Amino acid sequence: GSFKYAWVLDKLKAERERGITIDIALWKFETPKYMVTVIDAPGHRDFIKNMITGTSQADCAILIIAGGTGEFEAGISKDGQTREHALLAFTLGVRQLIVAVNKMDTTKWSEDRFNEIVKETSTFIKKVGYNPKAVAFVPISGWHGDNMLEESTNMPWYKGWTKETKAGVVKGKTLLDAIDAIEPPVRPSDKPLRLPLQDVYKIGGIGTVPVGRVETG
Repeated sequence: GSFKYAWVLDKLKAERERGITIDIALWKFETPKYMVTVIDAPGHRDFIKNMITGTSQADCAILIIAGGTGEFEAGISKDGQTREHALLAFTLGVRQLIVAVNKMDTTKWSEDRFNEIVKETSTFIKKVGYNPKAVAFVPISGWHGDNMLEESTNMPWYKGWTKETKAGVVKGKTLLDAIDAIEPPVRPSDKPLRLPLQDVYKIGGIGTVPVGRVETG
């Protein structure tokens, strides 16, 4: 099923059984350019508080949109979670956005479907506050790995994404390229330490460990 690899991020037994992300999960990986921390925030309506906790610490949001017929439409409907999450991300101060159109395999790698989704998504993220010209739109298949790390051979029509930045126009092909094109925020190291807390852990042999994002200092 489509949850085949979800266990990588969905650690809790309840999450595995229900097939959804409940809590936020933190994972690290290295790209050619950055050390990236992934904050996997739940998309399910019941766990919106956890999603806010995760999103508030992000430098960039990756909006994963399901390309399947009906799924995309439900997500961007008036009460849809895709629309709500984009609004929350912007409201929480996340100014950089990547849009990954997932499940392209279920659309038979359709260029028309991708273009339709890009057009619709551009309209609603613009209303939220994002500039669509500064957003990378990447068609992917998480299931098959297309356009995740390497360029897909199933979508020869896709010539890559383009986005405008303060430094100029940036281009790329894959989701990894888009992650490497994130502009790291300036965090003043000469100011007093400010660390908004996300959680506090009690670790045996170490003690109480506060966890959060260093804003300054």
